Amino acid sequence: MRTGIESYLSLDRLVHEPARLVILTILAEAEEVEFRFLEKVSGLTKGNLSGHIARLEEVGYVEVVKFFRGKLPATSLKITRSGRSALKKYRKQLNDALQHRPTILTAMKKRLQSMSS
Repeated sequence: MRTGIESYLSLDRLVHEPARLVILTILAEAEEVEFRFLEKVSGLTKGNLSGHIARLEEVGYVEVVKFFRGKLPATSLKITRSGRSALKKYRKQLNDALQHRPTILTAMKKRLQSMSS
């Protein structure tokens, strides 16, 4: 287990980005969610939401299914097994990092001292 600054630096930045963290968190609580629902709940714009979903789909954290409801297009999303695992790991890493807050100042002082030597 890492402590101090390394704990923060080792966080999965893909998950750590606030909009993607919101998306994954919402999807983790539901079996399947439609894009419009996710848009309303997250407060993200269509374009912003689409961009983040595309990135999460690219790395295999979400599954996107496009279909027609009658003549209207619709999109549903699911968190994948690897997405759920990444979110769980992120939460554990963040929790561990927060447990070691007091060591961060000590680590910063040591790094500054080593840089000035």
